[in-house]
Amino acid sequence: MGTLKRRTLLAGTAAAAVFGPTVTARAEGIPLVASLPPGSPDRGLFTPAEQRFAGYLAILAPMANDIELTDPATYGFMRGGWWRTPAQPYNSRVQEHVYTLSWHYANRRPWNPYAGDQALLARLDAAIQHYLKLQNADGSWPEYAPGERGKASSGFGLGYLAKTLANLRQARALPARRTELEAALHKGVTWYLDPANKVVWDEPFQYSNQAVAGLAGAALTLKLLPDATLSRQLRERILWVGRWGQSPAGFFYDPRGMDINYNFEVMLPEMAEIYALTGSRTMVSMTRKFTDWFGYNLLREPDGSGWLTYYAVSDRTASAAYDDVIPDPDRSNLGSLFVPEVPELGAFFTTREDRAATRSAWAADPAPVKPLAKQDTSPRIIAHVSYGERLPSRDAKARAIARLPYLRKQDFAELRRDAVEDQDYLYVRKPGYYLGAFFGKRPGGVVKAGTGFLWHPEAGTVIHSQQTATGCWSTVLAGKPDADGNLVASYDLPGRVDYRTTDSSVLTSLRFEPSTVIRQVRATSAAVEQVPLVLQPEDEVVFADGTRVPYNESRTVTASGLVLRRGGAVITINWGAARPASLTATTRTYLRDQRRRVHMLRVPHEGTLETHIHLS
Repeated sequence: MGTLKRRTLLAGTAAAAVFGPTVTARAEGIPLVASLPPGSPDRGLFTPAEQRFAGYLAILAPMANDIELTDPATYGFMRGGWWRTPAQPYNSRVQEHVYTLSWHYANRRPWNPYAGDQALLARLDAAIQHYLKLQNADGSWPEYAPGERGKASSGFGLGYLAKTLANLRQARALPARRTELEAALHKGVTWYLDPANKVVWDEPFQYSNQAVAGLAGAALTLKLLPDATLSRQLRERILWVGRWGQSPAGFFYDPRGMDINYNFEVMLPEMAEIYALTGSRTMVSMTRKFTDWFGYNLLREPDGSGWLTYYAVSDRTASAAYDDVIPDPDRSNLGSLFVPEVPELGAFFTTREDRAATRSAWAADPAPVKPLAKQDTSPRIIAHVSYGERLPSRDAKARAIARLPYLRKQDFAELRRDAVEDQDYLYVRKPGYYLGAFFGKRPGGVVKAGTGFLWHPEAGTVIHSQQTATGCWSTVLAGKPDADGNLVASYDLPGRVDYRTTDSSVLTSLRFEPSTVIRQVRATSAAVEQVPLVLQPEDEVVFADGTRVPYNESRTVTASGLVLRRGGAVITINWGAARPASLTATTRTYLRDQRRRVHMLRVPHEGTLETHIHLS
């Protein structure tokens, strides 16, 4: 701390030179931000809720010292590739860590030697100048090209700049720059809330998480800079999102399909920030609908280790599993603010008892705190800390899990349809299994159609479609899986669904019987049935010819089926006549313990095959 204070004194006069409304000084008068003292960050100095700051504290000095101070054209650009790509001076999202720098400057903590540090303030001021310089005349900010009017960059930017303004006000620092910030925020919010702004309020409405982030930023801005007209527009836009941002099926559009990661880890926390700032009942209603939807798509592992997700239909990302206990940093954390009003949502969060245990373990860990890796430095993690959390108790979480549709009921066929987008999501529960499938128009190229997962109440997930052509549950004809195209379906529920490729080259019929799924396939020529089995180390896998396949090994045989035994559960897959078949281990594993590994079962056939999957 002593070295840091000495540098602070040296920085005082020189740093003040750059605090005006225009750039008048360069790096010659701005010293480096001092490195942390030996032994810092000290785990024992952090309160449990603020442990999330430790990794950011470890990178604060190098990140601040990377700020460009010599080139007049890019003065204040946060160089170094710490956050967001492209790491170019025109990308305003790179500058979002002005919040991180401003928080550490404004908040005194036993573990924070940078509170009031003048070298940090001077570099922060330069970064804010660059951020504000990037704002377009209409109030928007660019991301991927100079002058671009970005939905995400403008939306998330409002939130970070508003929080930065709050920090500077708290510290009574940079009064001239605060005035510029206030003007930029007012202009940015005016642009964002304008109903005629088709960059944000596009038709059809896409990337709902980005727009909601802008509404959260606008809500905070209007707390700091009250404006009756803009506040009315904010309320109207929140209602608009409630009408157009959520599919009738229950998910949030991202861009026009669903995405497990963006819905749960980005959209929901941003909605929670709006709720915290405004008390919006629209946000609660949307959360209730989403929670119902989410409960069909997260597959509970019976040993309590966590969830596998129906990520084959995620339109952007590949979040295939969630551990039951997630330590900090957990970017879904703020979404827990809805748990008191929507108790069923508590099924998907770490319990407060488990979070307390992970935080105690972190504090007691003698290992040095690891600095965050470049790009893995999202400022949202710490920006949400001040709102708190409302994690469920263990008992409340257990009750919420017990109310999941496929655990509460043993016989249903639920068809969730988005008629506008021509998307059908089918969920079938029978004694012995739970199956999910997607039909209609795929919202994006990574989405895999057709059958997606098969779950057993004792064995957990046994079939889990991947987002790849070689890992999806499908019929592969001429090297192309039917899951890689739009599938046209007709329904005779609760017992049957027939579907086909658009050119009718592959016709599939699924029949749902108690404990048995029957899959009949007819292709125009020779094809391969492809089934992504999820196996565990203790599983016993035996082909019908007697060949045993140890976990994480591969075999090619000639057989009419196989049997999978897991504890007391027995899953039999039978395809009739003996034919060449292979089971191939992959590198794809799930959950922190990595015990669940995908093994691809492939069964070539002449064009017609009937497969019976029986689950005891």
